[in-house]
Parts: sequence; structure tokens; C-alpha cells
Amino acid sequence: MRSHSAGYTPLMLLAQTCALLGFACYAVVLIPLQKQWELSNLQSGLIASAFFFGYMLVVPLATALTDRVDARKVYIVGGFSATLGLLGMGLFSQGFLSGLFFMALNGAGLAGTYMPGLKILSDRIKTGELTRHISFYTAFFGIGVGLSYLCSGWILNWLGWRYVFGVIALGPLVATLLVLMFIPALDHEKWHGPIRLQLGDIFPVGKWRLVLQDKKASGFIFGYMAHAVELFASRSWIVAFFVACQAVSGEALVMSISALAGVINFFGVPSSILGNEIALRVGRQKWIYFVMIASAVMGIALACSTGQSWWLIITLAIGHTIFIMADSATLTAGLVITAQENIKGAAMGLHSLMGFGGGLLGPALFGLVLDLSGSRTSQLSWVWAYSSVVVWGVLFVLYESRHRWKSR
Repeated sequence: MRSHSAGYTPLMLLAQTCALLGFACYAVVLIPLQKQWELSNLQSGLIASAFFFGYMLVVPLATALTDRVDARKVYIVGGFSATLGLLGMGLFSQGFLSGLFFMALNGAGLAGTYMPGLKILSDRIKTGELTRHISFYTAFFGIGVGLSYLCSGWILNWLGWRYVFGVIALGPLVATLLVLMFIPALDHEKWHGPIRLQLGDIFPVGKWRLVLQDKKASGFIFGYMAHAVELFASRSWIVAFFVACQAVSGEALVMSISALAGVINFFGVPSSILGNEIALRVGRQKWIYFVMIASAVMGIALACSTGQSWWLIITLAIGHTIFIMADSATLTAGLVITAQENIKGAAMGLHSLMGFGGGLLGPALFGLVLDLSGSRTSQLSWVWAYSSVVVWGVLFVLYESRHRWKSR
């Protein structure tokens, strides 16, 4: 491998940021789209969840392929899929069903770029500093999401919701071209001959069963799923929540609501990194327990802040974001460290699958509870909706502290 292989990391960080620009498009346009298509809150949440459904559907295949072929090839296909999903949403979507399809295609594209992008780095960097490159790569997920809010909001204000998807489609397209043009193919192809993937290669159920039998490792996986329910529901509905707050207070903001959501999201990047450092000192389980309880309290406090001053709402939103993300790296690192070496790859695959399973559940559950409790017209509706997604972390803490992690 060439000596300048570490130079691939800046390129992959840039590519990942571009590929993630479509992540928050739908959250930003949810309100105008809901009015135009006459969607219920449940239908709106299901469209948001379709993104994660597409991811879950494709990520086992995408990660299995990277063990057989150069991950660069998988990335290119994923980037084009995300581009087509965003273009389809902007040009051809006409209602609930078409919205489901194109958002799922967008999510499938992310599955073909995010983990395969990490595999591109691990296949090409053969030095002792690989973990540092990986930590930067994972941290840039939050930066890409924050920029997605900002860029989508600017385009929405100037051009309208269809242009949000159409223009943002350039993001994954640029990411694809960066990898295609500047990341060279591996010197030696991993697999010779026809690629034959069996169902067991894509869904290694036997290995997943062994992972779940390890009480400590499975604890991190289920904790990550509870974390993801709250995280992705919050990201999908935060713009709509701020719109509701503005309607109640009538108080203007110095920046657009989507820009505010983007700026707040950036606080999660250092929170995840610093949270893992704190966990190393106080213990992973203790830190996870504290963070999940604190996140639940902050989420409900945020829901109760409608009608209050913007400084209080923003402070609580930042606090909620910080605590949501403060155990993210801790949960992932805990799994990597505790999983048995012979099934570590399967454990990481299940970890990712369960996490985005939480992303599939969270936005739809949030929207359903809004519908059942009075839509977005009252503070109580938001309290119930936030409670429905933060309660899973609380239940996880109560169960784990009494059962699987108790003896440790």
C-alpha cells in the first residue's frame, strides 16, 4: 500500500459530509409537505422512518459485500442510489406512498456509503493510527447531519421544498465522484471468480444468537437501540417542534428554525467524544445509566417549554442534544471491546442493524402519539410524544441495573 494512504482520510471525511447532506432534508420540509399532501402525523413519521427502513434493508448486504469486493465499488453504487432517491423525492413524489419509496431509496444509499466508507479506510490504512482515523470518520456523521439542516433550510426559504431534495442530491453525487476519481482501487482484488453470497452471509443468525447470549455485549446493543429511538425521533421532529414553539410564543428568532436545528446538532459531536472519555474514568455502565436518565429528563423538560422564552427552549434543546449523544460512542466502544473476537464482525453488524431499527421505530412512534394526544396543538401532545421515545432509555436502565449488568 502506498505510503500516503493516510491522505485518503480527508477525502473520505469530505465525501461522508457530502453524502450525509440528504439526511435532514425531510425533517426540514416536514411541515410544508404535511400541509400539501394532507398527511397525518403518523404518516409524516412513517415517511421519516422509511429512510431507516431502506438503510436496514440494505446494510447487511452492503457490509457482507465489502468482505468480498473492494468497498469502493459498494460505495459508488450506494452514492448513486442516494442521489436517485433525493432526485425522485424532489421531481416525482406526489404523496404518501411515493414519499415512502424515495425516502427508503435514499436510506438504502446511505447504507451503501456510511459503513463501506469506513471499510475503504480500514482496507487502505495499515498503520497503528487506524483508530484515530476511524474516530474522526464517525464524528463527522454529526457534522454532516448539522450541515444538512443548515443547507436544507436555506434552500427551502429561497426556492421551496422540491428544490431542497433536488439541489441536495448533488451532495451524494459529489461524494460518489470523489471516491470514483480520487480513491484508487485496491492493488489486489479480495475475491476472484463469481460472487456467491448465501443468506447466512448477509444475515448471520447463528452468530447473532451467540452475540445475544453474551449478556454484557447484548446489553450494549439493546442500549444502542434505545438510544437510537430517542435520537432519530428527535432529529426528525425537532424542526416541527420549534415551529410549534414559535406559533405559541409569537416571538421571532434571529435565525431560521432549520439553521437553529443544525447549530444545536453540532453540540452532539464533542459530546459523544468527551462522553466516551468520561466513561473510561467512571465506568461505562454507570455513565450510560446517568446519561440515559438525564436525557429523558431533558427531553420531557424541552417538551414542557413551549410558550416559554426562546433562550430557555434553546438551552434545553442543547442540553437534550448533549445528553442524547453523550453515550453514543460509549455504547459502540463498549460492544467492540466486550464482543468475542470470533464473532465481533457479526456483533458490529447487529449493533448497526438494531440501532437503525430504533431509527425506524422512533419517528413513526413520535408521530402516532402526536395524533393520539391532540396533534401539535397543545403542549401536552408534545410532552406525550417526547415521553414515548425517551421512556425506552429509562426502561433499559431499570432492566439492566437489575439483571444483566448487575453482577458486573
